[in-house]
Amino acid sequence: MGNIMLSDLYGKQIISSSGQIIGTVGDIIIDFEKGSVYSMLLTKIDDVIRSDNTAQVLAKNSVKYERVKSVSQSIIVSSAPR
Repeated sequence: MGNIMLSDLYGKQIISSSGQIIGTVGDIIIDFEKGSVYSMLLTKIDDVIRSDNTAQVLAKNSVKYERVKSVSQSIIVSSAPR
């Protein structure tokens, strides 16, 4: 997969390779040390931070970028659990 601009990910629908609609990219978490996307959030980061159970909300509402198989009009990810 070639280089993708971060702005191209926002608002795209995430679909598993088995066809399940997972959600829409609301925000992105960056690994600054590696210089790459770590995960895509199905909500805005502000909603996660304001939650009483931040770790649980983050785990439930994120998809690790390593699962991405392709990006076009939607984002196709492996069917492994989020």
